[in-house]
Amino acid sequence: MGARASASKVNGIPADLTGFVGRRDEVAEIRRLLSVSRLVTLTGIGGVGKTRLAMCVASKVVRAFPDGVWVAELASLQDPGLLAQSVADALGLHDQSGRDPIEAVIDHVQHRCLLLVLDNCEHLVDACAQMVDVLRAAPDFQILATSRHVLGVLGEHVFVVPPLEVPPTDRPLPLRELLQYQAVVLFEQRAAAVLPGFTVTEDNAQTVGRLVHRLDGLPLGVELTAAWLRTLTLSQILNRLEDRFALLTAGNSAALPRQQTLQTLMDWSYGLCSEQERTLWARGSVFWGGFDLQAAEAVCSGASLPEQAVVNLVHGLVEKSILIRQQHGDHVRYQLLETVREYGQNRLVESGELLTMRRRHRDYYLDLTARAQAQWFGPEQVEWFIRLHLDHMNLRAGLDFCLTELGEVKAGMTLAVRPRDYWITVGSLSEGRHWLARLLAADSEESTVRTGALGTYAFLGIMHGALEEALPVLAEYHDAAQRLHDAPALAWAEHHLALAALFQGELPRAAALFEEAVVLHRDLGDQGAVAECMYKLAVVVCLLGDLDRALALCQECEAISAVHEESWVRSDTLFVEGFVRWQGGDRFAADALARQAIRLMRPFNDRWGIAMCVELAAWSAAADGETRRAAHLLGILRSLWETIGGALSVAPFMLEPHRRCEEEVRAALGTKAFDQAIRRGAKLTFDEALACVLEEGQPPAEPSTGIDEHQGISLTRREREVADLVAAGMSNKKIAATLVIAQRTAENHVEHVLAKLGFTSRAQIAVWVSRAQGAGPPPP
Repeated sequence: MGARASASKVNGIPADLTGFVGRRDEVAEIRRLLSVSRLVTLTGIGGVGKTRLAMCVASKVVRAFPDGVWVAELASLQDPGLLAQSVADALGLHDQSGRDPIEAVIDHVQHRCLLLVLDNCEHLVDACAQMVDVLRAAPDFQILATSRHVLGVLGEHVFVVPPLEVPPTDRPLPLRELLQYQAVVLFEQRAAAVLPGFTVTEDNAQTVGRLVHRLDGLPLGVELTAAWLRTLTLSQILNRLEDRFALLTAGNSAALPRQQTLQTLMDWSYGLCSEQERTLWARGSVFWGGFDLQAAEAVCSGASLPEQAVVNLVHGLVEKSILIRQQHGDHVRYQLLETVREYGQNRLVESGELLTMRRRHRDYYLDLTARAQAQWFGPEQVEWFIRLHLDHMNLRAGLDFCLTELGEVKAGMTLAVRPRDYWITVGSLSEGRHWLARLLAADSEESTVRTGALGTYAFLGIMHGALEEALPVLAEYHDAAQRLHDAPALAWAEHHLALAALFQGELPRAAALFEEAVVLHRDLGDQGAVAECMYKLAVVVCLLGDLDRALALCQECEAISAVHEESWVRSDTLFVEGFVRWQGGDRFAADALARQAIRLMRPFNDRWGIAMCVELAAWSAAADGETRRAAHLLGILRSLWETIGGALSVAPFMLEPHRRCEEEVRAALGTKAFDQAIRRGAKLTFDEALACVLEEGQPPAEPSTGIDEHQGISLTRREREVADLVAAGMSNKKIAATLVIAQRTAENHVEHVLAKLGFTSRAQIAVWVSRAQGAGPPPP
């Protein structure tokens, strides 16, 4: 998501709220509280529906917050030290300025009108309270929190979420009256999902009424109970529950406390599961943020639970609503609701398996990241990024285990450093440094593993803009690599030193160090590392004035990436080549390469790389006289750089062209039109911004004559010349010779014309040109 959202944009709230039942009065009251308070906390026991209610309210108030509604889900967050980072992630911030995440959040919300939903705060109450206290300085920033405990912050308005309304049981109610109770309606909905066609009728109405009354109207209880209709009849469910409650109350007719009602219901559901289902439920509680079938098979199988049985057991727990099935693109994952997960974890503790299962969980992710590292520079790179990103909470859980269990720190260092570019691709430089700092402090014994952790920590520090802090660590890393005769570490040390020299403006030194890094990595046979060092060397060589060498390096790097079908390094290389082409005066090629790079960066959500490419696109638009589009792109850039936490100071060699571009566009449009265009670009969401940059799905300009649907599209002077020559039947080679340009440039022009007109063939261009000239289509 972009840093700014349109008034209808909600980040993190499920789009489908059709399953939400009742709560009209509660929603109205919470909306009223939000109108008078900057902090509203929804409290109540587990399973009462705090999260669902908060999401419903958030979706209804989004128009009141021009900068959007954002959700930070905290149930899977164990380390309070990562709270600010989690909120920054929720707000779409990918800060690379070296600031503390809380500073990035404060700067972001300071002048914005937005609502942040903090969901499941109970295990982080102190940290959440401190954060809320700090953020209260932002005048238009509001928080809606859910927690089993109040935050205890001055000015907090607390709303205790009640259970759903249930019918009385002292007298039979007419069906129409019974259906007015929210708990009955929810049960009917969930039962119909289990048994299609199920409805509450005159025959079963009293049984349903007694059942939801027995469940105290707890939504989670209603949902779990309805799921058992796959196995039991309605009467069997009611009788079994009442038998269990009767045992606990020793015949007392008074209802159990609601906390005990839920506990009893969980015990009852657990008892009705098969032995193997109970085992999977308990063992699955070691996962945070969900898991896929492969992970469940690897971690949860073993004694009493064969691996081949896991798939059917997962299916069984989904059928019983213990596991929630989630679809993430092509990935199917499963998650235990927090209350259900906590229950399973308690059972795991009772079984004495908690430590064993947490270690198996950690080992699985050690193996997963090892495989990701081995295949990172290849065709599966995007797939590995998506998979690791989905398992980010599990990676955190593995790292936490390594820091809390004796003798596991080195395993944690290994987990934290692979894949090598993970923390950069996922946009969490601050979090990567957080874990590595803790791990390095916990184990000072020199080893190859610790040396690798030092190198990654220094590298992330350089990329994060914390150069002064990173340089001593880099020196320690280099010395350790020399003492251990660690050839890969020494090769990367040259790369890190070169990068630091580049950021310090020491270009000749940076070039020499990158050259050495390329040689060392090539000797080790690490083609991915060779390519990475090579495109960075191309930047330095370009800045030193050798454009031909820089282009040759880019083309060699692209060739390596193409052979391995890799995307990450290739996207950066395309940007660098675009910058080199720009320096050489080929602005159209620079624009085409920047767009190509953005398409490769998009799956990684690489805000920093995309911002650099948008810079090139903006400069090219301005140079081609497309000043309004250039201003829109400059507005998009403002938003992008804000989410990153800085500006072009991270690439000082681009500062002067950026300044010239702004001045030229402002002068051409006038200050008022320029500012309007900037604001229009800045308010776009991230996806809308990318569509604008890439001109995807953009409607054509209004035609002036109506002859052709593409007639109103504006081509630059050079593009129109190229289109005329295409219509004349010229090849790219002939076009290049006629216009005295490189053939590759001619090819880029033709591709750009095709893209602008939405065409797929040169023949379509010829038809368009002839119609625009009023001559009608050429003969076949």
